[in-house]
Amino acid sequence: MSSSFSPSEHFETNAVRLQQDRAEREHSVPIYLTSSFVFEDAEQARAMFADEIPGNIYTRFSNPNNSEFIQKLCVLEGTEDGIATASGMAAMWSSLAAFLRSGDHVLASRSLFGSTHQILTTLLPRWGITHTYADIAQPESWESLLQPNTKMIFVETPSNPALDIIDLEWLGNLAKKHNVLLNVDNCFATPYLQNPACYGADLVTHSATKFIDGQGRAIGGAVLGRADLIKEVRFFARHTGPSLSPFNGWILSKSLETLAVRMERHCQTALALAERLQSNPHIAYVKYPFLPTHPQYALARRQMRLGGGIVTFELKGGIEQGKRFLNALSMISHTANLGDTRTIATHPASTTHSKLKEEERLAVGITPGLIRVSVGLEHPEDILRDIERAITASIS
Repeated sequence: MSSSFSPSEHFETNAVRLQQDRAEREHSVPIYLTSSFVFEDAEQARAMFADEIPGNIYTRFSNPNNSEFIQKLCVLEGTEDGIATASGMAAMWSSLAAFLRSGDHVLASRSLFGSTHQILTTLLPRWGITHTYADIAQPESWESLLQPNTKMIFVETPSNPALDIIDLEWLGNLAKKHNVLLNVDNCFATPYLQNPACYGADLVTHSATKFIDGQGRAIGGAVLGRADLIKEVRFFARHTGPSLSPFNGWILSKSLETLAVRMERHCQTALALAERLQSNPHIAYVKYPFLPTHPQYALARRQMRLGGGIVTFELKGGIEQGKRFLNALSMISHTANLGDTRTIATHPASTTHSKLKEEERLAVGITPGLIRVSVGLEHPEDILRDIERAITASIS
């Protein structure tokens, strides 16, 4: 990183000012669109390949843009090291596959993103790796679900899309007690709202495609954690190739500069939306971590800086009203993403979690009429107006 700036105690300053050293004194980091890097001599090449000295060899291994992005994230998350990946799911997969072996067991929170669920239930069993799901509402059961071969605990908090909150301090102590790795998907919270490593998480994973990018432009991911663990992830990624492109690394590093101000606005508007929807007679319930009606409200207030940019609500008319609601939106986007400047509405039961069986969806709170709203940066009144109009239009 730049030798002219020492990390600050303030998130916003670090996100803006931490940079790689620049040979040409440029104020804005350039993009390093190169597949490989030139060695000064044969001895330097040998030493780099032997990991005796640092340096860039090949962009599949490392690149200045990706290194800057990760080094910023490590400071913001409070971790020792990290690695950038081509997507959020590449990060999830790498954080699992780098450590799990045939015969190992994973204990996971039941409420997970659909693709993570597919990894645990469909892909890992091909190599003899098993899993058990634990219910967030029954924390007293988690310890009894650990097995002698449990290698890792994997959780999302807040979860997608149910917005369940897990007590990270309690979970960190549980993982330490049983000497298992704790892997936390921090995508919904971002490092601005929550730092799992401070509570004992060994690995912190991100889909940087979401709020970290924040503008629907780039696909990317990250695995962060202790240096000895990231060494294992880096070895796995170096030889399997889920590398982030330098262009996307540049975009994501620049995106971190505005993460704090964007998350403040996302959260402010999301809370206002959740409060307003609570009084709508056509909605069965509204769920948002900083609403007092959220079952883990006190925990969310203790563990998170703000409540996040996602609001979910259940339309009383079920799946058919949900479809009519989405079709009635005029400004809000209906697309397979979240964390954008543009507000997005989705119907998880028919899209992101459609591969789950109905009983599996219900077990994690994905009811037929559930709508997930990723609150954007438009004026709050325009967001509220579009949603309320669509609800009215969706009534049969």
